[in-house]
Amino acid sequence: MKRSLMVVAVLLGALSAAASAGTISGKVSGVNGDSVVYVEAIAGKTFPAPTEKPVIDQKGLKFQPNLVAVQQGTTVEFLNSDTVAHNAFWISVGGNKKLGHNLGTWPQGEKKAFKFDNPGAVPLLCNVHPEMSAYIVVAPTPYFAVTDQSGSYKIENVPDGSYTVAAWHEGAKKQSKPVAVSGEGKADFTLSK
Repeated sequence: MKRSLMVVAVLLGALSAAASAGTISGKVSGVNGDSVVYVEAIAGKTFPAPTEKPVIDQKGLKFQPNLVAVQQGTTVEFLNSDTVAHNAFWISVGGNKKLGHNLGTWPQGEKKAFKFDNPGAVPLLCNVHPEMSAYIVVAPTPYFAVTDQSGSYKIENVPDGSYTVAAWHEGAKKQSKPVAVSGEGKADFTLSK
């Protein structure tokens, strides 16, 4: 009997926790290609760094993928799959040039890793191949999404509450707006250059 009551209590707790998490969805328009939408920093709230390490490959003289969104504190691995040496560097994070970094140059089959502790857009370049470029967008929260080709996005498991949501796109002005989540929240953005 006690065990049954404990199981019921655990299940009710899990259901109430799930019921308080919602979704933010919408569309980014005014620009072509992928954008990143994320919940901005939440006052008094910190999040543990993810253990997953996304990989950005250098293959076919391109960064693949060319847009990656990660949570602040994430370690990203850079792989060279080409038969030529590659480099990865960035001159700033979120426009702060003091956060620029150069990983150096490395041969095929090797990886270099870097932990992104500061939020903002990171413009990736290769000084061996100046035509190569990509972006990492470091979100201050675990609540973010990359849009699909139509500009639609969905950020799931956002606790109910009020937030500021931002939309970023390469070459466009970042836009932020307030969103209330009570099961569902909606935020559409029209970005411009």
